[in-house]
Amino acid sequence: MMKIVITGASGQLGKELTQIFKDKGYEVIPLDKKQLDITNQTKIKQMMLDIQPDCLINTGAFTQVDLCETEIEKAYLINGIGPYYLACEAKEKKIKFFHISTDYVFNGEKAEPYIEEDSPNPKTIYGKSKQLGETLTLAAYENTTIIRTSWLYGHEGKNFVNIIKKLASQTQEIRVVYDQYGCPTYTKDLGLAIESLLTKPHGIYHITNSGSCSWCEFANEIVTFLKSQTVVIPVSTEEYGLKTPRPVYSVLSHKKLNSKGIFLRNWKEALHEFLKKEDDSSEN
Repeated sequence: MMKIVITGASGQLGKELTQIFKDKGYEVIPLDKKQLDITNQTKIKQMMLDIQPDCLINTGAFTQVDLCETEIEKAYLINGIGPYYLACEAKEKKIKFFHISTDYVFNGEKAEPYIEEDSPNPKTIYGKSKQLGETLTLAAYENTTIIRTSWLYGHEGKNFVNIIKKLASQTQEIRVVYDQYGCPTYTKDLGLAIESLLTKPHGIYHITNSGSCSWCEFANEIVTFLKSQTVVIPVSTEEYGLKTPRPVYSVLSHKKLNSKGIFLRNWKEALHEFLKKEDDSSEN
């Protein structure tokens, strides 16, 4: 069975992928940032020599959008240079390489879902550093698969769903932006799609749950499912006062993914399963 190394394995996607691949019988070696600093090429070379994997999946990233604006060097090192080093070593060993990217590589000004061929034009340091990661990995190794995803949430992670859940149990009102649109994505569904891509051609793929919504609609769905009395108050991006601009519209097209026979369920169905699992685990 294929031996798979997952970098950034302590994050919510890394944990989900580790569990999914183990459940499917793969030999999985999860490495967190303490076990492997992806910005250290010497350590990557040693890891590849020691483990000799058949596939390398990089989920490691510096994802704190506001912090990226001030910790610029860190953002470019982790999101750009680190993935490049991994791609170089994957090429050296002639193994499959997967790299997780983001909707933030686009400017968010399109009026219809972004396709893989659309030109990236990021507006933030986070987006620019992630675009650099895409550009460098593809230049370094043609057998690279880039996965762009968005609005990710999973178990054991800080994310929008868990934040809204917590606020719904503590406050009577939550202010949420109504004029930004995207695709919520459950780590479980993303992970299963990535596993399906192991046997598909390399390239760039957009993977999110199907359908789209605003952050406000997303929050309302969470609060409604929880049967909370908390009221979600719609506010504009300008009123909310974010430090760093977010894409106004970052819905990703699934046409290419669907053409490979891979389909993801609607975001509401995925969200309900996630919330039920969270509820069940809290009772045990």
